[in-house]
Amino acid sequence: MKLLGITGILAGFAVAASTLSATAGEVMDRVTKNKVLVVATDAAYPPQSAQKPDGSFEGFDIDVATEIAKRLGAEVKFVTPAWEVITAGRWGGRWDLSVGSMTPTPERAKVLDFPAIYYFTPAAFYVHKDSKYQTVEDLSGKKIGTCGACTYEAYLKKNLVIDAEGAPPFEYLVTPGEIRTYETDVNAMDDLRIGDGKRLDAGISALPTVVEAIKNGYPLRVLGEPVFYEPLSVAADKGDAAFSAKLGEVVGAMRNDGSLTKISEKWYGVDLTKGD
Repeated sequence: MKLLGITGILAGFAVAASTLSATAGEVMDRVTKNKVLVVATDAAYPPQSAQKPDGSFEGFDIDVATEIAKRLGAEVKFVTPAWEVITAGRWGGRWDLSVGSMTPTPERAKVLDFPAIYYFTPAAFYVHKDSKYQTVEDLSGKKIGTCGACTYEAYLKKNLVIDAEGAPPFEYLVTPGEIRTYETDVNAMDDLRIGDGKRLDAGISALPTVVEAIKNGYPLRVLGEPVFYEPLSVAADKGDAAFSAKLGEVVGAMRNDGSLTKISEKWYGVDLTKGD
């Protein structure tokens, strides 16, 4: 949901302490003192993250965040602000970290640090199971739904920038007739499940999200192959270079010791941490 090259992302750390909001070390000090890591996530984005009836959370992002907290010597606490609020930065200490499958775009990098890419997810189009469309190119000129202020919307608008190391090149295969944006991808799926062409002709989202919706009874089908692979990063507010550096160290260790792969295989059945 969701690029700066990795070199550019790391270079941004040097500027962080002199720019926005928190003074250097404030977030790291708070987490160390309180032994609580407050993580922003999406409550309706399975299998990445979802809130269960008892109020607890589960999903790939949830397990990643929980492991990060553990390695920081802290308990994890989840909060669910709107996506637009998370990506706007200037969090003011309301949460410490976003583990929400966010793509580090140049615009977002103006207000957020991206310490580490932790997996790559395929982006795919989907249609109602009764749809007549057979190829992605068939969707040109049609009504397509997706999340607002996310990379899928950027792809539809043909202004998506992905230059992170390891990300395969991509092409724009669709020129929508109308783009309809929603608070979450699941809201778009809810409109499409009403019926083929009634409110939408198609949607675009993370392939694992579409597959999960189909497993849960949504009358949808994936259309064609993934159109791009999205590098996804943990995100921190500008202002604490030490915290961002520590996050990069922790996620790097999780990659090297196989923890990220294990979590990916648990939720997706495949290793999505390699970008291929």
